[in-house]
Amino acid sequence: MALPKAMAHGGVLSISIGSTWYNGWVPYNTPTGQTSIIRPWATYDPILSATDPTISCNDDGNSGALQLTAPITAGQKITAYWNQVWPHPYGPMLVYMAQCPGSTCTGVNSDTLKWFKIDQSGLINGTVFSGFWGDGLMIANNCSWTTTIPSTIPNGPYLIRFETIALHSLPAQFYPECAQLLVSGGGSRAPTAAELVTFPGGYSNSDPGLTIDIYSNAAQTETTYPIPGPPLYGSSGSSSVGSTSSHSSTTSHSTTPTTPTPTPTPTPTGPSVPEWGQCGGIGYTGSTTCAVPYKCNVVNPYYSQCY
Repeated sequence: MALPKAMAHGGVLSISIGSTWYNGWVPYNTPTGQTSIIRPWATYDPILSATDPTISCNDDGNSGALQLTAPITAGQKITAYWNQVWPHPYGPMLVYMAQCPGSTCTGVNSDTLKWFKIDQSGLINGTVFSGFWGDGLMIANNCSWTTTIPSTIPNGPYLIRFETIALHSLPAQFYPECAQLLVSGGGSRAPTAAELVTFPGGYSNSDPGLTIDIYSNAAQTETTYPIPGPPLYGSSGSSSVGSTSSHSSTTSHSTTPTTPTPTPTPTPTGPSVPEWGQCGGIGYTGSTTCAVPYKCNVVNPYYSQCY
């Protein structure tokens, strides 16, 4: 039987493209004045249904009032950073893109778009019960995930959707966040109909990859895992069902974790910041003192968090 639902623990807090860092959305704070390439999202709570209306981008589908868009070249790498230390190592990592009509994604509701999967990693090795998963690889790589924009996609405005799915409890927990990109230097290979899905619609609550009980007796000897969603972009329409871990042709994830560079924790100043609140980072001017018993932990140069 699956373990009880655990407390939720966050989402994508920042993104880097080359040497450029983009500070993420700050949930729980007022949206007034916030600006980011990441679409707005409000809480650290997981989404618990594949048909939830917020599952496309963990929000109502709309862009922010001061929404930004990041330029990126087809074939270039992009990295998403989660809050540390991400607590759910059992489940798949997935990355999707969706092209927006017109010249920008600002003002386009993400629920209206067609999404295609550019990257995925499920059960990398071992058994469903005790193996090494894509989520575990994200944690091992300093709670980050790097993917490559396919070199063959057409130029234009896109949303990119980074998602981690936690399988430590049932129902499965979805943690998706989206960011706006403007792709240049691309090709002419549009996704096929078989590679496109909508959100909601891309998953079903009865999908085997979402109903699997990783603590069952069967899971102790099971060595394959059906990754949810459509086939990967560029895979000629082959199904991802039954696969354990796969990546787009332009993306490679090492199973050897990178060693994060130690960053000093800010010296506490100001009034207390509650658990999960921001307490530091480049450009941050608020309090750096966390409420007892929490400490201010560096997530990336632009964001430190109390936990």
